[in-house]
Amino acid sequence: MVLGSQSSGQITNFKGNLPPPYDVVVIGGGHAGTEASAAAARSGARTALVTPSLSDLGVCSCNPSFGGIGKGTMIREIDALDGLCGRVVDKAGVHFRVLNRKKGPAVWGPRAQIDRELYKKEMKAEITTTKNLGVLEGKVADIVIQQNDVITGRKAVTGVRLDSGEVLNCPRVVITTGTFLGGEIHIGLDVFPSGRLGEAATFGLSKSLRKAGFQLGRLKTGTPPRLDKKTIDFSQMEIQPGENPPVPFSYLNDKVTVTQQLHCYSTRTGPAAHDIIRANLHKSVHIRESVKGPRYCPSLESKVIRFAHRDHHVIWIEPEGFDTDVIYPNGISMTVPGAVQEEMLRTIVGLENVKMLQPGYGVEYDYIDPRNLRSTLETKLISGLYLAGQINGTTGYEEAAAQGIVAGINAGLAAQGRGELSLNRGDGYIGVMIDDLITKGVNEPYRMFTSRSEYRMSARADNADVRLTTKGRNAGIVGDKRWQRFQQTSTGMKDLQRALESVRLKPVDWIAKGFQMDPLGRPRSAHDLLSMTGVSAESLLPHISSIASFSPIIRDRVSIESAYAPYVKQQQAQISIFEREEHLKLPLDLDYSTIHGLSMEERRALEIVRPESVGMARRCEGVTPSGALRLLAFVRGAKQVDRQREMMGEVQARKEQYAGL
Repeated sequence: MVLGSQSSGQITNFKGNLPPPYDVVVIGGGHAGTEASAAAARSGARTALVTPSLSDLGVCSCNPSFGGIGKGTMIREIDALDGLCGRVVDKAGVHFRVLNRKKGPAVWGPRAQIDRELYKKEMKAEITTTKNLGVLEGKVADIVIQQNDVITGRKAVTGVRLDSGEVLNCPRVVITTGTFLGGEIHIGLDVFPSGRLGEAATFGLSKSLRKAGFQLGRLKTGTPPRLDKKTIDFSQMEIQPGENPPVPFSYLNDKVTVTQQLHCYSTRTGPAAHDIIRANLHKSVHIRESVKGPRYCPSLESKVIRFAHRDHHVIWIEPEGFDTDVIYPNGISMTVPGAVQEEMLRTIVGLENVKMLQPGYGVEYDYIDPRNLRSTLETKLISGLYLAGQINGTTGYEEAAAQGIVAGINAGLAAQGRGELSLNRGDGYIGVMIDDLITKGVNEPYRMFTSRSEYRMSARADNADVRLTTKGRNAGIVGDKRWQRFQQTSTGMKDLQRALESVRLKPVDWIAKGFQMDPLGRPRSAHDLLSMTGVSAESLLPHISSIASFSPIIRDRVSIESAYAPYVKQQQAQISIFEREEHLKLPLDLDYSTIHGLSMEERRALEIVRPESVGMARRCEGVTPSGALRLLAFVRGAKQVDRQREMMGEVQARKEQYAGL
């Protein structure tokens, strides 16, 4: 850790159109870093993105895909805040599907396979043309810290020191180092420092953060081998076509760039493959239980151990792009020796003659206990320092990008002395994830699912713009193009709703048109019918010709919104109660030993998390309902004391004013 301020030297590795000085520096050019830097720049802050390689901006270290159940909704939420990844996926996608399509829209999961190289190319184009954003090729060795900030009384970040010795002064820093923080790769019994195969890990920052007082832990993840397309027999596999037409991720787009999609395929492991893995478990250092891996995306070794009764596991054969023969076998990440991996692969149907281009491997890395963070993702220990991505204990591109945009927005706003933007559980999945992280911490890599949200009826993939775009516009990070598109969509939806509400018929008349209902019921509008099972704007089109003047996207959105309206109304009432408790703020320096009735366990839990509100305190591990009530009483009592002081002050002021009369 470098203490005290130093002036910037001549920056020799500058790329782009924005030289120093900077308001915000973002460390790392992965999914969290690209979103963070672009968001900070959109806020109006002069921003620098420091990355070892400009050509690796937005690189996909593991699977060539984005989205899925829960995850796809977060991509839409990022897009609603004018983020990058949704529209870049629409340009680079090769295979689009909506998962859970047979279920209700509340659990739909938009997903897309992408062309790796095309994604990097498009992301680089976005970053290098973003106003207020410059890119520096290099590595950050340390953060520069001032011991006592005059405003907060805490330590405060004042810049970063590069490996070259150059120092960039700035009041806000966002760290997004992914698996590179203290990273080491495991293949069989071989262990070597790296954050991604062929790339060096970062160790200086781990030492600095630990010295600054942060609690660090270790997590692990893994990736499968890569295969040669030319050596695979696809005729023996089950084809998995994409949807036609493909559904875009970005609200800015009516269609994706590449409509001619590639196919994916599926095959499966068998008893022979499992026997080979079992016989070689002793040859993998990665499967040790002292470091936790992703429970919901386990390695093949973990599957064989945990699900010993299963005689097969599905493998998804996914192309990595249009102009490459590399295939990604999703579902079989593993860390046994390369020769063992190749032997196992050749027991699988369709892979009997496969050539392995790169072995699967595991990565073990440092993470910071996310209970050290505020809801803005600023650290509680060091003012002006923000963390986003796998450094906070999450796994997945979507989780990283979502944290990146929140950290970048808030770093940019804070650097300009503007108000913060926090997303709570009622706002959507990004808010759910951040709240989970900062109140509960992690003991395994955190992954998003729809089941994590108690408000998933209202926080759907189709309505992220309704929930978040106005918030983003008010914060100053949603551009004019996005805002105009949102207003057009909102106007179209309202106009269609009015058109449907204007058509009101008696039940017998609706029955005559083929709709099933109680003939003795009250008259109902066409809009009312949308809440009935199987009724949509499309099914009403033969009877209401004006529907044809609205786009299919508007029709679908109004149909979904109307179908969920009764449930959303109930959840909005719950959200209102939730938000009242969120507004009951707790001082971050509160002495919990002064609050009568809290147990020792509750005090320890609250001192670790330092919740920002009574609502957040309720969700902390170890805090009982009675403990939360004592906090609520404390806050209300403190407010009453403040009001009494204010009243006494007013009385005294009036006395002084009229004293001479």
